[in-house]
Amino acid sequence: MSKNNRIKDVTMIPLGGLGDIGKNMYLVEIGDEILIIDAGVMFPEDDLLGIDLVIPDFSYVRENSDRVKGIVLTHGHEDHIGAIPYLLKELNVPVYGTRLTLGLLEGKLKEHNLLRDSRLKVVNPGRSVSVGNIKVDFIRVNHSIADTCALAIHTPLGPIIYASDFKFDQTPIDGEVADFHKLAELGDSKPGVLALFSDSTNVEREGFTMSEQVVGNTIDEIFRGARERIVVATFASNIHRVQQIVNSACKYNRKVAFTGRSMINNVEIARNLGYLTIPEDMIVNIRNCSDLPDNRLVLLTTGSQGEPMAALTRMARGDHYHINIRNGDTVIISASAIPGNEKLIGQTINQLFKRGANVIYEDVSGVHVSGHASQEELKLMLNLVKPRYFIPTHGEYRHLFRHAELAKSSGIPEENIYIADNGDRIIFTENEIKQGESVNAGHIFVDGLGVGDVGNIVLRDRRLLSEDGILIVVVTIDQHGTILSGPDIVTRGFVYIRESEELIAEATSRLEEALKECEKNNVTEWSVLKNKIRDTLNDYIYKKIKRKPMILPIIMQV
Repeated sequence: MSKNNRIKDVTMIPLGGLGDIGKNMYLVEIGDEILIIDAGVMFPEDDLLGIDLVIPDFSYVRENSDRVKGIVLTHGHEDHIGAIPYLLKELNVPVYGTRLTLGLLEGKLKEHNLLRDSRLKVVNPGRSVSVGNIKVDFIRVNHSIADTCALAIHTPLGPIIYASDFKFDQTPIDGEVADFHKLAELGDSKPGVLALFSDSTNVEREGFTMSEQVVGNTIDEIFRGARERIVVATFASNIHRVQQIVNSACKYNRKVAFTGRSMINNVEIARNLGYLTIPEDMIVNIRNCSDLPDNRLVLLTTGSQGEPMAALTRMARGDHYHINIRNGDTVIISASAIPGNEKLIGQTINQLFKRGANVIYEDVSGVHVSGHASQEELKLMLNLVKPRYFIPTHGEYRHLFRHAELAKSSGIPEENIYIADNGDRIIFTENEIKQGESVNAGHIFVDGLGVGDVGNIVLRDRRLLSEDGILIVVVTIDQHGTILSGPDIVTRGFVYIRESEELIAEATSRLEEALKECEKNNVTEWSVLKNKIRDTLNDYIYKKIKRKPMILPIIMQV
């Protein structure tokens, strides 16, 4: 740290995680060194047609790749590690994280054929590592996935604490309580904590977030009363929730089957690493479920967010390969709705009820608790670490604003609170916090194997196609502009041809007149002909049926 002690300012740059939920990523700049914190994905909104994932813009990292010393990870959720494979294609640096976090990451790196060349470094909670000249403490906190840590990044101006996802659970399933002592020790250190970046997700909730054990008690009661099959949908990464479900299944003499790719993969990883204990004779293959009496089976599945192709949704529709919901089944949706998924979840619940299931979900029963801190825990974090500056993170703008207000009420001076935006260069000096020149921090879309090749223009075309369809006009001309064949009109998603023959015939007739006029005037320029086709059809179709399909002229010259 001797080299860094001469440095007079420290910079934090968020590349994601502010203003929306997902793609969390921060850069820490100390002198000529850069440390990356997390790199997650965001799942696409409905208007991002065909997009699989949204990842942060790595252009600034790419431009400064020689300065990047390593990546540190807080925990294993998709919105914090999902973009790491795409990032490691840009730079080869060591990645530091806890055992479960790196175990989950290994599976992703295998899929991208990157595992062999990756340098993964396990750090136990409570330990510290040096990444270049930057010392980082991994501080245990509680969350909805095991092995979650807050980070203390030591700088010449004091430690920066990054606590993006946490809560304080006094009775955690694994018995590992948050490291209050370390947080308080940092708060009392000299020169004190420089800045706190804190989770804003649940800032609108008063009081404390309930313990994960509450869910276990509720699930146990449901299992005791169920007479037929039990289907439980939860987040595949919530290993403690899975353990509680397995415990109840064991207590009531039921076998457990797993379905859904992420559920099967995460359970296998957690068992191999010792985070999940399931007796081998309790597990049954999904294909053999029909061999068991209904009152002896529990099915653990993905699909708690109503995803169209997830296992629970397919069961609700009746097109799952092995299990379909039937009358008398008990279905527990042990998760809360991620913002934007409420409609899909509602549809799935309705379909489950129609099939005769007894559906138990968060709105009507305590089958889920959040993994994020509520107001009193957020205040406790502030009072433990006593930061000089406060930056709310991990939330939509209203969450960041409310968290800033909460910090102000907890004694943080207003001038020391900064509500950041993605791409802001947040500069800390000995006397102030200020904003520097922003960096690129937009959305990069992943569509299949393509990364960044789909932009706003392609999405606009997809939206147009989805709303009004396409109309293709094929014309063959010779080198003098004489029409040899056509125009022929082909449509998709516009009208049903058999019921709109008169419309298509009239459109063809108008095109013929327009093209004959071009022929008479010796127009052979393709761009002029294409514009004439578009203008003629646009005018006619809009006047006739008030629609604006995409019009694609195809001109062939022979």
